[in-house]
Amino acid sequence: MKIITIIGARPQFIKAAAVSREISKHENLNEIIIHTGQHFDKNMSNVFFEQMNIPKPKYNLDIHGLGHGAMTGQMLEKIEEVLKIEKPDWVLVYGDTNSTLAGALAAKKLLIKVVHIESGLRSNNMNMPEEINRILTDRISDILFCPTNTAVENLKREGFYNFNCEIVNSGDVMQDAALFYSGLEKKLLVDIPNKFVLATVHRAENTDNIERLENIMDALNEIAKEIPIVLPLHPRTYKIIKSSKLKMNKIMFIDPVGYLEMVYLLKHCNLVMTDSGGLQKEAFFFGKPCITLRDETEWVELVDNGFNILVGAKKEKILHAYYNQNFRIDFNINLYGNGNASNRIVNSLIKFNS
Repeated sequence: MKIITIIGARPQFIKAAAVSREISKHENLNEIIIHTGQHFDKNMSNVFFEQMNIPKPKYNLDIHGLGHGAMTGQMLEKIEEVLKIEKPDWVLVYGDTNSTLAGALAAKKLLIKVVHIESGLRSNNMNMPEEINRILTDRISDILFCPTNTAVENLKREGFYNFNCEIVNSGDVMQDAALFYSGLEKKLLVDIPNKFVLATVHRAENTDNIERLENIMDALNEIAKEIPIVLPLHPRTYKIIKSSKLKMNKIMFIDPVGYLEMVYLLKHCNLVMTDSGGLQKEAFFFGKPCITLRDETEWVELVDNGFNILVGAKKEKILHAYYNQNFRIDFNINLYGNGNASNRIVNSLIKFNS
């Protein structure tokens, strides 16, 4: 059985590391990886393949730095060319990026079966490009692997059980990765304080809205007077902060880090503050409370169970959440499959192909 895996962004590299490792255990499975190039520089891409032993992509499309339409269109065209050459049995896509949607569309138009890992997530915010990508990808996928019960219920509510597809609650492959790589953490080359807050800001709803970004940075600068804040800075966010001349004198900015360095930061931080979907879960996996700098989240079970607080981008709300932390501290609850998601996915795929 030949599987084409399509990846292009940091979270997808992490997920693919877990599933590709499971695929490699089966001699009758042949995986070919297409890297669309959405994240392309060393710190955002190459380091993940090196650290996590992800199979080297056979194809690198080198498509990046474009608007959503141009990027998705070029990916669709180039992926289609590869699929015509390789003629896979399945195309496997992850998450909610432009790479995800382009890969699913290219496969479906060629009548190739589509597997969507991380199906059923909903923020209910149609202004997010990710929400559009995940909904459309779900609708044309043949097997939908859901990371949570909530995701399954979302698909059920939207009528997916009436469609010609298989829905499987697999658990979350990011927890597989977190458990596997936990003991392989890599200390950073720069000195990190003994106590610190780990922060990330990269989502377009925050970086493209200067008022939101300024509120977030003002709040982080205020908190940094009390405890150091370490912020691996996405190149795109850096450009916006620099061009907007936002104050950032109290925050410890560092270059983007590889996954093993991020594991180190997660294991040693006191708190996570982020607008990243993946980092919300990784905070939970490593037993750290999280303040989410968004108005909504796909990972509602973290909020419902008290591990995560949604604050949006208002300075006052961010500071209130920090100074009045009221988190659940018992992380011993199975929300994401306890590290067996990749095994369930690959065995299900074999079963459905037989």
